[in-house]
Amino acid sequence: MTNSAHNSDYYIELEEKYGAHNYHPLPVVLERGEGVHVWDVEGKKYFDFLSAYSAVNQGHSHPHIVEALTVQAQKLALTSRAFYNSSLGVYEKKITDLFGFDKVLPMNSGAEAVETALKIARKWSYEVKGLPENSAKIIVCENNFHGRTTTIVSFSNDPDANTNYGPFTPGFIKIPYNDISALENILKQEGDQIAGFLVEPIQGEAGVYVPDAGYLRACADLCHKYNVLFIADEVQTGIARTGKLIACYHEDVQPDILILGKALSGGMYPVSAVLANDPVMNVIQPGQHGSTFGGNPLACAVAIAALEVVEKEQLSERAEKLGQLFRDEINKLIEKTDLITKVRGKGLLNAILINDTPESSTAWELCLKLRDNGLLAKPTHGNIIRLAPPLVITEEQLLACVKIIEKTVEEFTCL
Repeated sequence: MTNSAHNSDYYIELEEKYGAHNYHPLPVVLERGEGVHVWDVEGKKYFDFLSAYSAVNQGHSHPHIVEALTVQAQKLALTSRAFYNSSLGVYEKKITDLFGFDKVLPMNSGAEAVETALKIARKWSYEVKGLPENSAKIIVCENNFHGRTTTIVSFSNDPDANTNYGPFTPGFIKIPYNDISALENILKQEGDQIAGFLVEPIQGEAGVYVPDAGYLRACADLCHKYNVLFIADEVQTGIARTGKLIACYHEDVQPDILILGKALSGGMYPVSAVLANDPVMNVIQPGQHGSTFGGNPLACAVAIAALEVVEKEQLSERAEKLGQLFRDEINKLIEKTDLITKVRGKGLLNAILINDTPESSTAWELCLKLRDNGLLAKPTHGNIIRLAPPLVITEEQLLACVKIIEKTVEEFTCL
């Protein structure tokens, strides 16, 4: 049942007229969500296989998180950091205990958290490592996605992200992803000038590109050898998405700086965090970095509840088990069709590669057919479709989604 007084076309036209055209959404207008499902304004029900780019790992409108939000919102939402509040310290203890760090610096968006991590790494390199002022460099990977601020797009090689946004921030070195020798070579040559290595454990926006086994472990070991901070951007891969609490744990890696966001709030509120141990985090002193909303009572209550859901409902274990099942089932489909060439991923962060060029519209058209059949997903980089349902999905629901994908592929290839 829908409460909307207007149809989808009405809301799409409103956005087209009054909103900046910085997104190209799939043409479906959503009004309600619960668990793994969302409903459009006409009342049609869908499986959500994007999860707001892995922000709603705990499912839409999880009652425990909704309750935490509403109770806190009626009590105290924002104080700024000019005063203490009774929620922040409780949240800080919860998140540092869970992830094994001494300190957390709370922020709001993923991009803010990445910027914060870069500032901490640079400051550490001058005040602890002893680099000359304004000389620090940070290594990043090609095809990265860490956000859309000016500094972050400065080290992107995606023309959509950085064309006509210059001049750019200097101090970054790009190397190929999943290339240990490239990292080792640059550390050998310039290790005494490098503050940190910023990396996604899985490159999500690049198409769910999973590095070779042992890559993260080898990168962390090299960073420690050359006294360079290993900085893991787990905004998309963290909070149980890949079958571990963070993707780095697949290789028993504890980052020097950990960046979290998205599902840290279960998609209920913008919450991000940067975690590090005292020798790194203590370079930040009062007045040197902050945020009006970062660490506000409402955000803290929501994040605590979101993490409690992950623990209580064992979402890491669920993602690990169901992710393997999903890839097994899609591989069976691949044996029967030429439309899909590969499935890859970890846990419930997966992607299928469509047998066409990145410039083609095939993946987009397939997503439209999936929508018609009751499943929402979206292409990334043209011929790749990311498939990432909320982690609360059941095995029965997952297999029903596989059936939808099979049916859609069959119908698509018969056109």
